[in-house]
Amino acid sequence: MNVRSAVRRIAVACLPCLMAVIISGCGSKTAAPTAANQTNAARESEAGWQEHGAAITGEYADAEITPLGDGRYRMYYSAEPETAGFQGQVYSSVSTDGIRWAQEEGVRKSWAIFPDIITLADGTYRIYFQNAGSIKSALSTDGMTWADEDGVRIDTSETGYALDTVGAQTTTRLADGTYVMVYRGTINEKYQTTEEIPNSTTQLFFWATSADGLTFEKKGVAIDSRNETLYGLADGAEWATWDNAELRLYFWSYAGVFHVVFSNGVFSEPVFDWTNNTDSRAKFAPNPPCDPTFAKINGTWYMYYGQHAKGVYYATFQ
Repeated sequence: MNVRSAVRRIAVACLPCLMAVIISGCGSKTAAPTAANQTNAARESEAGWQEHGAAITGEYADAEITPLGDGRYRMYYSAEPETAGFQGQVYSSVSTDGIRWAQEEGVRKSWAIFPDIITLADGTYRIYFQNAGSIKSALSTDGMTWADEDGVRIDTSETGYALDTVGAQTTTRLADGTYVMVYRGTINEKYQTTEEIPNSTTQLFFWATSADGLTFEKKGVAIDSRNETLYGLADGAEWATWDNAELRLYFWSYAGVFHVVFSNGVFSEPVFDWTNNTDSRAKFAPNPPCDPTFAKINGTWYMYYGQHAKGVYYATFQ
C-alpha cells in the first residue's frame, strides 16, 4: 500500500487521493531497474548525477525552484501528510549556492500541493497547485503572499479516460508565449502485468496549452505509462531546458528518474537518468528519488528530489 499518498487524500478532499484510491508518492515501493537501465545508471555514476544528501531535512517533499534575479534562489516545498498539524502547507527557503538553504518564516500557502511556479512578464508570480483533485492557480507580487485566482485551470474531464484526480503538474512558457502544462492523470485501475505492481492505480501524463496561463486547451496523452518500461506509473513532472537547448520533461517512475524531450508538439520516448537504489537485488526500493526538480546554480545543475520522511535531497550533474 502506498501509505503516503493514501494519507494525503484521506486527510482532506483537496489532496491527491482517498484511501481507496492509492496513487504514487515518495513512500511508494519501486521496481528494480531493468538490465538496460542498470547499465545506463552505471554510466551516470561515472559522469552524471552524483548524490550528496539533504538540502531540507524533515517531513517535506515536492520541491520547486525559482530564481529571484539577485543571485538567490527560492525553494518551495510541501509538508508531508504525516506532519503534525498538516494542512497542505507550502514552505520556502532561499539559497545562493544551492547547498545551504535558509528557511523563510511562515507558510506560503495552505491546502495546496505540488507547487509549480511561473514568473510572468511583469515580474509577478503565478503558482499552479493541486487542490480538490484538480489544478488551480494563485498570483503573488513577491512570491511570499498569494491570492487565489477564480476557477479551475485543469479538471478531471479527459476524452476517453475516467480520471480520479489530476495534479503533479509542471508549466513552462515557450518563446512564442504559449504556456505548456504537463500533468498527471490518475485512473482508478491497477496496471495489469505479470509483475506484482505495488500501486493499485495507474498514472499517465497529459498535456495542455494556453495563451494566457488561465484557460487551457487539453491536447491528450503526453506520456503513456502503460508499458513494460514504466509499469503504469509516471509522476512528478518537471520541465528543464538543458544546456543543448533541449526542452526536457523529467519525471519519476518505479525504476527512478527519467526524461523525455519535447519538440514541435511531440514527446520523445523516455530515457532513464538515475536512481539512488544501490541494491540491484531489491525488487521494490523503499524510498526512491521522487518528484525531481532542477536548477542550474553557479554553473552546476542541481536535481532536488523527495525522500519520504527524510526531506528534500539533492544531486549534482558532474
